Amino acid sequence: MPYIKKDIRQSLDHHLELISIGIMSPGELNYCITCLIQRYVKDNGKSYTTMNECIGVLDSAKMEFYRRVVAPYEHQKVEENGDIDILK
Repeated sequence: MPYIKKDIRQSLDHHLELISIGIMSPGELNYCITCLIQRYVKDNGKSYTTMNECIGVLDSAKMEFYRRVVAPYEHQKVEENGDIDILK
């Protein structure tokens, strides 16, 4: 869940802003995410639990992005362009 306390969020936002300025491609975004995950594993110990936590975070971030960004966009496009009627 990305909804952490505001004071913690503020301390991380500056660093995230600096990182995001340089990300220019999907490959670079993937690189940054991979590095963050690997640093987390290095700092917290290479164990099944830690790696499972990382997989859970990645899955949750993906689902949250879909729920908050992609789904509303798709709904907007259905409204603009019409639904697909195959299953109706």
